[in-house]
Parts: sequence; C-alpha cells; structure tokens
Amino acid sequence: MSLWLSWSSGKDCAWTLHRLRQDGAEVAALFTTLNAQADRVAMHGVRRELLEQQVRAAGLPLHIIDLPWPCTNADYERIMGRFLAKAQTAGVREMAFGDLFLEDIRAYREKNLYGTGIAPVFPVWGMPTCELARDMLAAGLSARLATVDMAKLDASFAGRCYDADLLADLPSGVDACGENGEFHTFVTDGPMFAHPIKVETGAVVVRDGFAYADLLPAD
Repeated sequence: MSLWLSWSSGKDCAWTLHRLRQDGAEVAALFTTLNAQADRVAMHGVRRELLEQQVRAAGLPLHIIDLPWPCTNADYERIMGRFLAKAQTAGVREMAFGDLFLEDIRAYREKNLYGTGIAPVFPVWGMPTCELARDMLAAGLSARLATVDMAKLDASFAGRCYDADLLADLPSGVDACGENGEFHTFVTDGPMFAHPIKVETGAVVVRDGFAYADLLPAD
C-alpha cells in the first residue's frame, strides 16, 4: 500500500515521519498546503524554499496543494477533493497525520477520507505532549517557532528555538507541543533528516493576532 504523510513543516509531522520509519512503514511522499498568494506554508507562514530544503533532507517527493487567499471552506473542499482523486489514481491507500489529541480535527480528516478508499493513520495520537516534547528533543529534533498566536503566547516567542528553555518558559495552560494552536514550528534537524537545515530569523511580523517569524535560509 502507498502511504502519504501530511507535512506542515512542523515538529509533529516530522516526528510522525520518524515514528513511521521506525515502525517499518514506507512513506512514499509528503503533501503540503500552501498559501498561493504568499507562496508560503499555510498556517505556518514558512517560505517555499525552506519547505523544499526539508523535503530534500527527508529524501521524499512533495505534493503541493495551492490554496487561494482568502480560502473559503467551499474552495478548500473542492481543491482537496481534486487532490484526493489524484492520490487515489496514484494508488495511495493510507494518509498519515501528526495530530495529537484534538478530536474535532481527527473527525474532520476521517470525514474527508470516508469513501475514498484511503485510510487515515494517526501514529502519534494520544501521546502525552509533555513526554512527547522531551522525547523529540532527546532524539535530536531541532525547530524554531514560526508562528505564535498572541492571544495565547507573547509575540517574543516567535523565532525562538524549540528547546528545554522554551518549554520551561511556556505559561501555564500552553500545551508543550502547541496542539491547541498556541504556536507552530519549523523543523531544522532531527532523525528524520539526512542533514540539518540552516536558518536565521528575520523580521517578526504581527498580523491578525499572530506573530510570524520570517525564517530565512542561512549559509
């Protein structure tokens, strides 16, 4: 069976790739949604160039799903419907996701795949997030906070390294993995990559209640 993995550029999907490979699963490809207007990863705001560096380090092909901006639910469902049809034709029988505990997100993914012949897979589902965060860091995963929801976390966290110091600084009530949307990350290294990705933090842009760290390729 062919398995594709949903790839946001963040730590949870990267760890999912690592876990799948540890379990002997063969991941055939990654797929990512991009804001077509900004040419950046949807939600995370990561540049396409950095995304492409990640997939080269992972050694996998990438399927990009371009979304308009703004993107209505009708737009999203139409575009994703075409993508799923393409995946079916390519022989995909499983799609993996790095979701941790949000039941509504899982149910939405299951609903979208129902009747397609493609089974949703959730390899890291239900793992305690404090323990998961420690496991990822102990295994050598490195990441930067790319996006911060300012209603839940101060903008000064944008661009910071995801490490033990950051975990210690998170306010009470903020999930260690940001699963409630407190923050999104960009992975720069880890056991899922053949080599690290060098980045530097540019300007931090505040827009619509979010702080976006403009991560830039570094020499």
